[in-house]
Amino acid sequence: MRLSFGQEQKLEQRQVLTQRMIQSMEILQMPLQKLEERLEQELQENPILEMLEEEPDDDAHETQDEEEFTPSNIEHEEEIQLGEEYTQREDFQIAEEFASNYDDTINEQPTRSQNWLEDQMSRYHDEMANVPMPTQSLHEYLIDQLSWFDISAELREMMVRLIYSLDSNGYLPSSLSDILGMNASEEEKQLGKEALLLIRQLDPAGVGARNLRECLLLQLKPDMPFYDAMRTIISGHLEDLTHNRLPLISKKTGFSIAMIQETLEQIKHLKPRPGAIFNDQSAPSVTPDIVVDTDEEGNYVVRVDDGRIPRLHISNYYRGLMKQQETNKETREYIKQKVGSAQWLIDSIMQRKLTLTKVAQAIVDHQTDFLENGPSAIKPLKMQQIAEKVGVHVTTISRAVDEKWIQTPQGNFPLKRFFSGSIASSDGEEEVAQDAVRLKLQEIIDQEDKTKPLNDEELVKALDAAGIKVARRTVVKYRQAMHIPNSRERKVWND
Repeated sequence: MRLSFGQEQKLEQRQVLTQRMIQSMEILQMPLQKLEERLEQELQENPILEMLEEEPDDDAHETQDEEEFTPSNIEHEEEIQLGEEYTQREDFQIAEEFASNYDDTINEQPTRSQNWLEDQMSRYHDEMANVPMPTQSLHEYLIDQLSWFDISAELREMMVRLIYSLDSNGYLPSSLSDILGMNASEEEKQLGKEALLLIRQLDPAGVGARNLRECLLLQLKPDMPFYDAMRTIISGHLEDLTHNRLPLISKKTGFSIAMIQETLEQIKHLKPRPGAIFNDQSAPSVTPDIVVDTDEEGNYVVRVDDGRIPRLHISNYYRGLMKQQETNKETREYIKQKVGSAQWLIDSIMQRKLTLTKVAQAIVDHQTDFLENGPSAIKPLKMQQIAEKVGVHVTTISRAVDEKWIQTPQGNFPLKRFFSGSIASSDGEEEVAQDAVRLKLQEIIDQEDKTKPLNDEELVKALDAAGIKVARRTVVKYRQAMHIPNSRERKVWND
């Protein structure tokens, strides 16, 4: 092997994404609201672009089409070149192939496991309260309360230090010794303990706890119903309560099953994550990008709802300025640049509408049962299937459906909702959509006799009776992914 420095010539082909190709993909990926914001920005930054306030009549439209400002009809020796020798459609194809090397894999959001009791209490609060998100962060809210106390500057500083050590749920994930450091003096350690005791008196109740047990105990007040029972169960039997071992708790405490159940209902009023309210985001308003209508024959047809998108055109003023002989070279070059950018933006918007229409129509054609009978009738569908039907790369499908909503007879849904993985049925005859299995499983469990909940084998038989043939391991997998406890933990105990 010879190593040397020198020059050599090599012939190779590369695909390079230009700025305009990147812009085209960005425009396709934008939902309606973001696209509106982008166009407002472009209208401010590009004086060549203008917005048509009213729909022109047919004659005016024909005249405008004849005088469209494009490189081919400039009456001067210098023509406006857009900088590429290929069409935008070709750019989309090149961009798809290039981007496929990077994001061909569509990742699903992982599910998050959590303690059953904590999950039950969270569900209770979701149903019983609709609290708007505070304008302050948890840390700011706690620090504002320090004015309630007549404390020294040193203690206040320590409280602020500990408050900023709390996690987003209001817990203190580290010990005082870890927070203060190995070299902390005895005076600092004592100050830290005093500061933590005061923090645990702040609102919301439960902040400053190190674990769920401490958090719940900090929220108990003597005037609460079943105060003594709650304190006893939370202090020594929280794990048994988590696993629904009510008879065992009854045996250890002497409480009746009915009393334990009533105590559990009171425990559900406590907040397992007192700081979580400061993390909640208000649900954004949904603006459908696509609307599903029916034609005269009753077929489902889609249309892109672009009524809020301004109609753009190239300014007549600059069009006339370009035709004037006295226009200097610098002005002419500036107009060329801005016209190229404006024309590309207009073409990108048109291409977005065309792509969205084709993709959405292909999805609707495949999921007709969903539109007629609801989500439980969803069919297995992969993005690759739609890509092959429409004739584009799968990455284009991914961008087209990203953050887009569709208005259907069944309600508004994210466009991605119509894609569902499949599982093979236990008899091997046909595939079943994963979402259909989840929905039916949840329905069966919701309707079961809670005093005799169905075990996994019985759930398999119930699904089979509903026309869904799956194996027991599939039921276990989906039940766990949906955070549904096993039959023992779902059981409602009676005296």
